[in-house]
Amino acid sequence: MEHRDYIYATREVDGESYDLHLYALVPRPNDPIAARDADPRPCVVFCQGSAWHKQWLYGHYVHHVRLAEQGYVVVCAEYRPSDVAPFPAQAIDFKTAVRWVRDHAGELQADPERLAVWGDSSGAHTAMMVGFTGDGWPSADDDPEQTAAVSAIVDWYGPTSLKHMNTVPSSQDHTGPASPEGMVIGRLNVLEHQDEADQASPVTYARPGLPPVLMMHGGRDQLVAFDQACRLYQRLREVGAQVEFYKLDNACHGRDGFNSQAAVGLVLVFLRRTIGE
Repeated sequence: MEHRDYIYATREVDGESYDLHLYALVPRPNDPIAARDADPRPCVVFCQGSAWHKQWLYGHYVHHVRLAEQGYVVVCAEYRPSDVAPFPAQAIDFKTAVRWVRDHAGELQADPERLAVWGDSSGAHTAMMVGFTGDGWPSADDDPEQTAAVSAIVDWYGPTSLKHMNTVPSSQDHTGPASPEGMVIGRLNVLEHQDEADQASPVTYARPGLPPVLMMHGGRDQLVAFDQACRLYQRLREVGAQVEFYKLDNACHGRDGFNSQAAVGLVLVFLRRTIGE
């Protein structure tokens, strides 16, 4: 496989330019899978968790390499952090990344009709926001003329209902203006601004006809409580959406079981069924 780095968009922030980066793992011509099948490959666009702060894009690189070894084009794209721009900036940026991938599908050897989004933690929140809203609000006015709709969504331990983040015990505050959730809705107290919190919560956008969703959450998650996944799963079932939900009993937030081959194997099984191989 080949690693490529790109600037996929430039935003104006307080009168200055802010570049948004992504990397792509694409097949080399002499890769066994590429040689076996020269057709465009299914693509996964990943959003890295960061509590909506500045991202380090390589947190799941080993997982991305494994997907690329199985023939997937893998893209990992950053968003504007919450201290630069609050919600919906993150969803807008990730939609732009999805549209950029489609606009450059030939260069990436990607099939624009077989595209999934995947994220962990706040990145899963953003991936769900994009997957649940598609070409609806929010979007950038100057995006490429491509759809942001996707064929599948993978949620690894993402926040789903911001106003309920402190309903059960957590290792940090999720309510105050300086909390990650407060920052992402504009440095506001979450419980005092529940309309803004609801607007920034994936559970709000659950509806019939969504792309298939794979949810995986640690039973011992000390940061984003398992309750968050349960709330979304229940709502997706209520609206008749297609959803699979796995509890990793002893896994914490992004640790332990999520670093196992079995966890990535579940993602691969889901992707093969939804966007092919």
